[in-house]
Amino acid sequence: MEINKIKLETSISKAKNGSQSAYSFLLDSFWLEVYNYQLKRTKNENDAEDITIQTFSKAFDKLNTFDEKYVFKTWLITISKNIHIDLLRKKNTLVLIQNSKDQEDKIHLVVDDNPTPEDKIIRDQNLAKLLRDVKKLKPKYQEVIQLRYFQELSYKEISTEINEPINNVKVKLLRAKKLLAEIIKRT
Repeated sequence: MEINKIKLETSISKAKNGSQSAYSFLLDSFWLEVYNYQLKRTKNENDAEDITIQTFSKAFDKLNTFDEKYVFKTWLITISKNIHIDLLRKKNTLVLIQNSKDQEDKIHLVVDDNPTPEDKIIRDQNLAKLLRDVKKLKPKYQEVIQLRYFQELSYKEISTEINEPINNVKVKLLRAKKLLAEIIKRT
């Protein structure tokens, strides 16, 4: 629909002075063109309508900046296009933020079996305490604990090392563990 140029200029002038009927005329006259422009771009009726509403809201807020040397419809379409671009940028930023967040969450799901520095300190402190407690045992018990748990020898290897039968090694280890447990409970 072609709008009379004089009527358009009069309506723009009246709208700049706050005339509600002039705003209504401009909205009614250009709504369909801005809406159809956005519908082609967004391919979504709701998005096209939202952007069209934002376009007229922004245009009416900035109507005093409109220069009559330009075509009003072109000015509206430019505002509409810029609003759409801004929305796309925000959407892309949100997608990037969401992807970054998802990736960060996945990173936290990776199990790290390596001990932290705190774990190492605690382990070293516990080991030092355990060694002090082992030294409180009689030498024969200290020896079997050392061979079994620190040098990780088998019963047979311990038997050969201390020159005693395997059954004696098992009994000594059992006794040594019980005595060590009592020492640990006391400290």
